[in-house]
Amino acid sequence: MTRPDQAAPAPLISHAGWVRVLPFLVYLGFLLLAELLARSGIAPADLRWLYAVKAAAVAACLALFWRHYTELHAWRLNAAGTAVAVLSGLAVFALWITLSHGWMQIGSPGGFDPRIDGRIDWPLALVRVAGAALVVPVMEELFWRSFLLRWLDNPDFLAVDPARASWRSVLIVALLFGFEHHLWLAGIVAGLAYSFLYQRLRSLWAAILAHAVTNAVLGGWVIMTANWSFW
Repeated sequence: MTRPDQAAPAPLISHAGWVRVLPFLVYLGFLLLAELLARSGIAPADLRWLYAVKAAAVAACLALFWRHYTELHAWRLNAAGTAVAVLSGLAVFALWITLSHGWMQIGSPGGFDPRIDGRIDWPLALVRVAGAALVVPVMEELFWRSFLLRWLDNPDFLAVDPARASWRSVLIVALLFGFEHHLWLAGIVAGLAYSFLYQRLRSLWAAILAHAVTNAVLGGWVIMTANWSFW
């Protein structure tokens, strides 16, 4: 029992932390749901639109908490910073499709194939690209960079200047981010790149923009080349 002269201990994760964690948990929850439904015998074709529901649920969660994401209320990127973020996103895309040899992968995912009877279901494909380019980067960067990168150094993470985040935190987040993806080595490289942008430019929008460019170009490349396993 806390004495009157003692302050209650601060929670391990603050409200500011939870509003950055919850959209990510919603995303993971849908991944688990898809796995459970597939194991229950539901055909992959019947789960095609689950991605759209997942993206919509995460987007709704982000919208609900948007007022708390103070670092996103202003762009704070000049022309040079914007160009650096775009070029970094393109570089990560090039590395992503290059660092794809067998030993650089976890498992053998079938990916997401938007074709029906050999023809691309364009609404389905465009929803996939839009979710990956517009929703996922915001959700992941709020969790990995805005929250976890700084929280590992100080539970009062909002007080941590991104430029002063420790290399220990940068490496831990890059490793976790990498092994979140089946292309683990490409994921680690991407995690390092996005963290570097966040630190150097002191703008979460820089990491989000680079991440969005990577995912958007990757989506276009997947559709053009039919390399569905990269989805």
